[in-house]
Amino acid sequence: MIAARQRAVPAAAAVPAGRWRRPLAIALLAALATGLAAAADLQAGRQKAQACAVCHGPQGLSVTPDAPNLAGQPAIYLSAQLKAYRSGARKHEVMAVMAKPLSDADIDNLAAWFNAIRVEARLPD
Repeated sequence: MIAARQRAVPAAAAVPAGRWRRPLAIALLAALATGLAAAADLQAGRQKAQACAVCHGPQGLSVTPDAPNLAGQPAIYLSAQLKAYRSGARKHEVMAVMAKPLSDADIDNLAAWFNAIRVEARLPD
């Protein structure tokens, strides 16, 4: 009688959530970022990035205290943030003006350019 009361558990529910969701999400994001960077034009991104240098530095390393470093950031992240500024979903007076005229291709090129810049991190001694 007890066996009759048990319900079938889907295979996905039997696996603890933390064991497969995170690796799957990481793999998916990596695949998307790789595809985004591969389809983009680095030289076009480098040209467009000249306008970013005033605040974010010529090498993507910020020259002002309130602007983030862009060098080495994931392309998928940079693309999403620029599109959010362009649409108004993310608010910033200067970035809204800068992102407004950018096409999707411009954004992909910029994201790929800044992603391609390698940054080295060192722990303090």
